[in-house]
Amino acid sequence: MPTKVNSVEPRSQRTRSQKKHTQGIICYFNHQCYLTFITGCYSCKWKVKREKKSSHKICCCSWRERLFYPFLVASFCLSVTLLYVWIETSNEYFGFDWVVFLGTGNWFYCSILLLSFFGILTAYSTLLLILGFLLIWDGRHDLQLHWFHKILTLLVILLSSFFMWILSVYWKDRWLTAGLSLKVFAPYIHLSSIPVMVLISWPVAFYLIHLEREARIRKYKMTSRERRRVKRCDRLAKLRALQVAIGLPFFLILLCLYVVPLGIYSPCIQEKDKLGPKPDIFGHRGAPMLGPENTMMSFEKAVEHRAFGLETDVYLSYDSVPFLMHDYDLRRTTNIQKVMPNASFAHPSSFTWDFLSTLNAGEWFVQPQLKPFYNMKPISEADSKKAESQRIPRLADLLELARKEKKFVIFDLNSPKQKHPHRNTYVRHVVSVILDSKIEQHLIYWLPGFDRDYVRSTAPGFQQVGRLYSIESLAYENLSIINVDYKELFYNGLKDYKAANITINLYLVNEPWLYSLAWCSRIHSVTTDNIQTLSQLNHPYFFMTPNYYVFMWLFVDSVSAIFIVAIFYFHWWNENEKEKFFKSTSTHKDTRNLPKGKTKKSGASVISKPPPRVKESPWTLEALTPALTRSTRKHPGPQQFSAVPEEKASKPLKPVKDDVTQPVPTQEDFELAQEPTREATHKTALPDLKANEPTISSAEVPHPETQPDYTPIVESSQ
Repeated sequence: MPTKVNSVEPRSQRTRSQKKHTQGIICYFNHQCYLTFITGCYSCKWKVKREKKSSHKICCCSWRERLFYPFLVASFCLSVTLLYVWIETSNEYFGFDWVVFLGTGNWFYCSILLLSFFGILTAYSTLLLILGFLLIWDGRHDLQLHWFHKILTLLVILLSSFFMWILSVYWKDRWLTAGLSLKVFAPYIHLSSIPVMVLISWPVAFYLIHLEREARIRKYKMTSRERRRVKRCDRLAKLRALQVAIGLPFFLILLCLYVVPLGIYSPCIQEKDKLGPKPDIFGHRGAPMLGPENTMMSFEKAVEHRAFGLETDVYLSYDSVPFLMHDYDLRRTTNIQKVMPNASFAHPSSFTWDFLSTLNAGEWFVQPQLKPFYNMKPISEADSKKAESQRIPRLADLLELARKEKKFVIFDLNSPKQKHPHRNTYVRHVVSVILDSKIEQHLIYWLPGFDRDYVRSTAPGFQQVGRLYSIESLAYENLSIINVDYKELFYNGLKDYKAANITINLYLVNEPWLYSLAWCSRIHSVTTDNIQTLSQLNHPYFFMTPNYYVFMWLFVDSVSAIFIVAIFYFHWWNENEKEKFFKSTSTHKDTRNLPKGKTKKSGASVISKPPPRVKESPWTLEALTPALTRSTRKHPGPQQFSAVPEEKASKPLKPVKDDVTQPVPTQEDFELAQEPTREATHKTALPDLKANEPTISSAEVPHPETQPDYTPIVESSQ
């Protein structure tokens, strides 16, 4: 009859073990899903076979993939550079869209479209670079970029190079704007780059220490494999070269970041007492974000926002009436395409004032698809109705407003067309209109350079404004005010002109960071479209004192150095532990594979000492039935015994209640136990089993006499 015995392992402990196994399986499959996802995105292979992680490979990809990876890095660098340049030149978006309008006849935000396109290129190349880095970090899958991704990567390089060539040829000033942005943001880019280097130091330290460990392991194995010494020396050289290729650029960049403040110059880093006054603001065509440009509503909005002066563009009509208009035709800012479609492309000076005064100059402003600026805020319903009723104003109307509000006026005077009756005398006619308006002469900033001698003799009170001429030329013409492009700040910050006591007005400054740069550079005035924002600034952005910057520099450098050293030490300690484990496991494997009675010592086989004493668990079947051990090894189960050297015998476990510890069999007893047949072994072993009935796990064990032909099966808990 089968007998039942008590269970050794409690049910609660078995449940906890099963939960641990279940959590391990869940973590394993979650990791496999993660690997499948990133491998599918990178290689377009969504069925990933199970691969063994190799820790002795120098690189995890083929030479073709290694050859193509620099192209992926190049596409990332080019796209990021292009995106940065385009973002920083947002001050010029309106001018770019206006040029596109002149070529296509349709107004749309082409600058925003290109910004989105460059952002997509950058995001795509960045995603591929991150996926490749994650695959290298995991170390389980080869870098096999799909051919479609390779084609798109090359296309990103070609498109980025093409647009950068376009910028270099047709818009060289864009690079100057990017340079000005670096003057403002360089201290902040420096302080934010050091934490980024700390984050990058984690994978760099991992690979450097990992490669160092791999080199030591290969050097450790060289003594036993002298026949492949030359080949292994080549591998060691490759490992060292890879360490240099990874570590040297990292430490060079880090060193440059640590000392770069010694060479940084930023106008926004200065003492507070040296900061100049806030630059005055000229409303460019009024306030074109609040009302239709070059209309009385726009100029009134500029006056409401405390504009220092008003800027405009002047044409002379065919019947000698100066009026305000910027474009070379009337398509964009009037409804001439509805009134007279055939004359849409005609020059503004070819129309009489009687016809020009009938055109509407504000309906286009309230249409969403024709708004001049992408970042315009919605206007009120009252302002919308007022904008719809705007007409083309005369120069006399603007002068009347400036006279009442005591505002300065600066304007560009456009010459009439060839057959205009006042082709050669338009300057004198405009001067007479200004003098007839009774405005104070010092409120006029006279910018046109044509027939300047007549203007000086007729209106000596006008403030003569020049361009960016040499200081000698300005002194010869007796000019003390210049109107220059803001990009000229890139060249020495116009220090020579400021030293010569020349008043500087910059155009066209719309971004707050550019206005802050002009403020820190002690510029006197700027012309802007964004008067509602710049007029509210009470302190320049990105301003800091030298002492504060030095403190932040030293603090960030010190903290980052501590973190980087700690990261390298952690990876070194971790790899050291792995190396110790590797050596111990390799020694154990070499000893286990030797013949019985032999040991490995200096390449020779010698007779070893007697086998170590065996410390057996009280619940193993080895002590009770030594002959059953070989058959039970076919079935999975817990480890049955552990070998302990005789010299360092561990402390014996305390037996639980009803535990029976069997005497340790010697080598002779073990050999004699294998000679009898299995039936005889059962007959001698099972009576002892019956005697110690309470100590065996709960299982039905058939009696050996009733079933002598079957091998006993023991149920062991997992």
